[in-house]
Amino acid sequence: MYLPTTIFLLVLITESILLLGYSYVTSTAHDLYLKVTKDARVAKQQKLKHDLLKLKSELSQTSSQDQFAKWAKMRRRLDKGMAELEELNSTIAFSRSAFELKARSILWFLVHGSQLLMVMWFRKSAVLFLPPGWFGPAEWLLRLPFAPHGSVSVAIWFAVCRRMIKAVWFTTNDFILSSPEKMKTA
Repeated sequence: MYLPTTIFLLVLITESILLLGYSYVTSTAHDLYLKVTKDARVAKQQKLKHDLLKLKSELSQTSSQDQFAKWAKMRRRLDKGMAELEELNSTIAFSRSAFELKARSILWFLVHGSQLLMVMWFRKSAVLFLPPGWFGPAEWLLRLPFAPHGSVSVAIWFAVCRRMIKAVWFTTNDFILSSPEKMKTA
């Protein structure tokens, strides 16, 4: 029972990734990565945003006609800070897109490559043996591509697990998202 359980857990993980979406998973992974590594650029960006908001509020309280020299100096500092913030935002966005590209590649391999490797490695192994005569000619289909006669192959077990997980996911999703009014009318 080791092989069917391993395949089920692998399909559960990969289908969860697919149902959540690559972009959600990679974005969450990047946010977690930033929290764990405590990137100095992000801290600098937050401090710069805070300083610019403070400077902007001071600038709005200063009269450009009565205190022109002070207002102009604050305006130059604000413009310089905004340019620095834009540059910092672009470098952070570039590093984020590079991280997400690498993470998507890894996820793609985890989702598709791991299943392909499992099917290739265990192609001649039986996941389950069926009782003789229960499935008639369908026994031949269930053993495809290379499993022994009267058994379920790894490829078929992947398909069954995937189908079952999607059915449970969509049924649960429909149940959770259904409104109480629909439940009363049914």
